[in-house]
Amino acid sequence: MQKVTPFLWFDDKAEEAAKFYVSVFKEARILETQYYGEAGPRPAGSVLTVTIDLFGQEFVALNGGPHFKFTPAVSFFVSCKTQEEIDAYWEALLVGGTALQCGWITDRYGVTWQIVPQVLLEMLQDKDRARATRVTRAMFKMVKLDIAALTQAYEAA
Repeated sequence: MQKVTPFLWFDDKAEEAAKFYVSVFKEARILETQYYGEAGPRPAGSVLTVTIDLFGQEFVALNGGPHFKFTPAVSFFVSCKTQEEIDAYWEALLVGGTALQCGWITDRYGVTWQIVPQVLLEMLQDKDRARATRVTRAMFKMVKLDIAALTQAYEAA
């Protein structure tokens, strides 16, 4: 087991969410499913946790009940090389979810993701602050991030 593992608290959709994430992120797989025993608090045999591997990072999804909800205060950053990759993740995660601003999206389970092109971080860290400022302004006008539009803002004179 890795040293730090994100533990995601779902009401009763941990297995459904895990299967969804494995379908969205092709580099993901379900590692283990554990079930409640006779001690409860859920019915014996119902799913307790599902552990998935997502790009080499383990996550545990827990069916813990309705006590807690996700907020965008915690999100998962997904670094993308191409616009096609951004588009694919965006469209898959948006089904039943909510598009936010600047590449953020909350999926149908309430988990928030940042779908971001790798090149954006390079642009924002450019020593030419005018370039970085143009990119920042362009990004704040976007919902889903657009590499071509960000590049155009970066290269504008």
